[in-house]
Amino acid sequence: MTTECGVGAWTSEKVVTPEMEDICLKVKSDIEKKARATFEIYIPLSFGTQIVAGKNHLVKVYIGVDKCVHAMITQALPCDGGKLTVTGVQHPKTASEPLIPFDD
Repeated sequence: MTTECGVGAWTSEKVVTPEMEDICLKVKSDIEKKARATFEIYIPLSFGTQIVAGKNHLVKVYIGVDKCVHAMITQALPCDGGKLTVTGVQHPKTASEPLIPFDD
């Protein structure tokens, strides 16, 4: 991910904010469906954001014993309802693996 944040560029990976934690909790069941797993432990750790016609978020979520899931979440613009959609999941990942944007 880049350190710049213009339209289309990804922000650098940063620690999860309360807003991003809320987004992750709202889409937990969608992430579990795409991963075909149920996560008893589910702790959002870090994320990056891409500004497009809305926002794309790439999130690393800790799911236990050095295992994580990487999830791509699209957030529509507020004027379009702000709907959250999980567009991709990579699972399992290790906690040390960096977030790298992907297409699912």
